[in-house]
Amino acid sequence: MSDGIGYERRLAGTRETLARWRIEPRPVLREWFGAAALVGLGLLGAVLVIAYLLTPDPFLIGIVGVWYAPDLEAAGEVLLRNSLVLALHAFACVAGFLAGSALALENERRSGISLWVHERARPVALAWVLGVTVFSLCSQALELGFTASTLAASFDISPALLIATVFPHAMVELVALFLPLAAWTMASRRDGWDELLAATAVTVTLAIPMLLAAVVWELEVWPLIVRGISPSV
Repeated sequence: MSDGIGYERRLAGTRETLARWRIEPRPVLREWFGAAALVGLGLLGAVLVIAYLLTPDPFLIGIVGVWYAPDLEAAGEVLLRNSLVLALHAFACVAGFLAGSALALENERRSGISLWVHERARPVALAWVLGVTVFSLCSQALELGFTASTLAASFDISPALLIATVFPHAMVELVALFLPLAAWTMASRRDGWDELLAATAVTVTLAIPMLLAAVVWELEVWPLIVRGISPSV
């Protein structure tokens, strides 16, 4: 019975949060998009530094849109890769909700050893979310930095110029991918863990069309920019 009551309380809190944001969405959207944009800019800066430090791959296979025409399969591969990253970040957001809100409700009806275990589960869960965030940022910076180094060498342009060409769609893509983590960060600062389930649903809904737009730009527009500035394409 108490499990059902706790479940209803969490759902009621999520509905209240969604209703509040529906009435006045601008403050929370400014927070999310601002934080996600800062992360995106920081990641692109790290990618630029890594691109200058790493040795390019001399065996680069053709780039979709630049050396051969894009198709649905190519678009699907990009979307699948981005969807996995978005799912990881959304899962981290849900984990933050469970750690900060759901476990707090559970603690209200526990005692003794059970309470002790649950009290220590919260910092473990939050540490896991932080670990996922750091892992995601580091792995993406390394992967994208190596790719940028190789592409810049293949196009016979500097890594800085390459980053400038990808900046429009890369920022849209990165902001979309980091919206859930931005929501997690903003909620944790004000102890608003009960908002994170609603935030996950909203940020993923916002991210999907942004990722679709980024894919279209990457496969259809960016190759035209590269051909216009690269002496080797």
